[in-house]
Amino acid sequence: MEVEEEASLGIFNGVGLDLGKSKVKKMIIGRDDLNVVGICGIGGSGKTTLANEICRDNQVRSYFNNRILFLTVSQSPDLQQLRARIWGFLTGNEAMGYTNNLFVPQGKLQCEWGSGPRTLVVLDDVWSLSALEQLIFRIPTYKTLVVSRFKFPTPVVNEVYNVELLREDESLSLFCHSAFGQKWIPPTANETLVKQIVHECKGLPLALKVIGASLRDQPEMYWASAKKRLLRGEPICESHENKLLERMAISVEYLNKKVKECFLDLGSFPEDKKIPLDVLINMWVEIHDIDEEEAFAILVELSDKNLLTLVKDPRVGDAYSSYYEICVTQHDVLRDLALHLSNQGDVNERKRLLMPRRDTELPREWERNTDQPFKAQIVSVHTGEMREMDWFRMEFPKAEVLILNFSSNEYFLPPFIDDMPKLRALIVINYGTNEAILENFSVLTNLANLRSLWLEKTRVPQLTNPTVHMKNLRKLSMVLCKVNNSFNPSVIDLPLIFPRLSELIIDHCHDLIKLPSSICGVNSLQNLSITNCHRLCELPADLGMLKKLQVLRLYACPELKMLPPRIGELIGLKYLDISQCFNLRCLPGEIVRLASLEKIDMRECSQIVSLPPRTALSNMKSLRRIICDDEVSWQWRYLEKTNPNLHVQVAEKCYSLDWLDG
Repeated sequence: MEVEEEASLGIFNGVGLDLGKSKVKKMIIGRDDLNVVGICGIGGSGKTTLANEICRDNQVRSYFNNRILFLTVSQSPDLQQLRARIWGFLTGNEAMGYTNNLFVPQGKLQCEWGSGPRTLVVLDDVWSLSALEQLIFRIPTYKTLVVSRFKFPTPVVNEVYNVELLREDESLSLFCHSAFGQKWIPPTANETLVKQIVHECKGLPLALKVIGASLRDQPEMYWASAKKRLLRGEPICESHENKLLERMAISVEYLNKKVKECFLDLGSFPEDKKIPLDVLINMWVEIHDIDEEEAFAILVELSDKNLLTLVKDPRVGDAYSSYYEICVTQHDVLRDLALHLSNQGDVNERKRLLMPRRDTELPREWERNTDQPFKAQIVSVHTGEMREMDWFRMEFPKAEVLILNFSSNEYFLPPFIDDMPKLRALIVINYGTNEAILENFSVLTNLANLRSLWLEKTRVPQLTNPTVHMKNLRKLSMVLCKVNNSFNPSVIDLPLIFPRLSELIIDHCHDLIKLPSSICGVNSLQNLSITNCHRLCELPADLGMLKKLQVLRLYACPELKMLPPRIGELIGLKYLDISQCFNLRCLPGEIVRLASLEKIDMRECSQIVSLPPRTALSNMKSLRRIICDDEVSWQWRYLEKTNPNLHVQVAEKCYSLDWLDG
């Protein structure tokens, strides 16, 4: 069963789900007359939670023989990619959803087929009828479950379950679980006050969870103040969702100022997309004057208060685990709240200049106000393809973060980057099907203060122009990119281009075959992470020149057959990850010279069956943890006798395709 990560805040502890599950199951099981059915309700009412519970239900899974696909559509859908995902799932070509090479029928997918295996496709967060109609098949054994805030016409969606708000007892149970960790009011709490606050949440699961979490472990006077604010909350208009925003704003008001600013930053990213934690941490470090540890603590606090959801890799929490192995998701209503609070006031005075959803052009409100500088610290753009003529001149004297979200095969970087003298972090993310060609890349060379650059699903231009010097860049991340053309080893001079680079991340870049030898001259490099690069076959022989390198991560590079002998000269190396390097044949004998090495992760390295001599390994006094397969663990356990601080862990096999879901 293929189910994407849940977009809601998680299961509402089973409260109020049984009735909804029963009614939806009656629509999808045994009702051959219903081809398309729906779950409808306002934001925060638990629609996505209910849909996920349906997908996990044993009776549903058995009925559809585990042929269930869960897709998030959102306000700005990439219909071509979604159609490919559905078509590939139906035809058994699942890889089609991630490439553009296989044929997908054009036009509405409402073709009449013969019978096939029972299949359920869940389309979550659908906002428009036109988008929905392009994602529906008319096949007798194929059923679509549409999850939306809106009711669609009966000819399109045959039958709908309207999510009911929680009853008083259910609301109290859910609120107490969030506020007290139990489903009832504890004797020490003010029962009247608790019930008054629950009443103001109006039966909305999301409001009950978020407000409850914000009041957890707070004194009674704090609760009383919250109740007064809830009572005074006046909606912008009479819609229930605007009332919800006003009620939930109280949870943000009580946050520490810095934590609140970090919450508001989350509105800078597109709806229903996983946000790489590495991107958030970099951004927060650069603009809020905090270190990585404090930034991560803020993230955990926001998660504890149910203001975001952490999607964790099984390795997260280990020493030296990478932030890009964790993603953040956020409920639509919480993102709406961040946008609602950020988009107040005059557009030129806002701290964050954000596009709430993808559009074909920049907002006209921005264009009308270009006669004055914009004081935004964060600028976030979300478009399709942008050419040079599509941009207009804007001045950003205070901008420190620029986020460019787009879906296209070509993208012209905005000329107004020239007018961002304080820019410290640039994030370029392509949500399209193929790697995008970036034009006007040379504009980045004028950014004297740029410290962090994140490129995702792009073709990285050649880095050979003598004018391309990013003298203050500390961190370069390239994810799902085409990079081999940019790393031409015969002409590239990485120390000249990146004289202060301390961290280089290359992930899922499948055309990377060799690293340029000039990387060995980047003396400032402390972290080199090359992961999921399936064609990487060789590392530079002089890698040992990187005396400041502390982390070397080579996870899931199956074509890599050997480590360079000079790896033993990495005197500062503390962590080595060679896990899932299936063809790596041995650990070089020189590895025993790594006196600072604290941790080795070598799980699923099936070719490595023997280690350097025990007497030599015993010289590695700093070793604290080894993660390896059972077949080789006994050789490491010998060292536990001479090094009481060493722990040898036999790893469980772990496979993940989360990165494919974007």
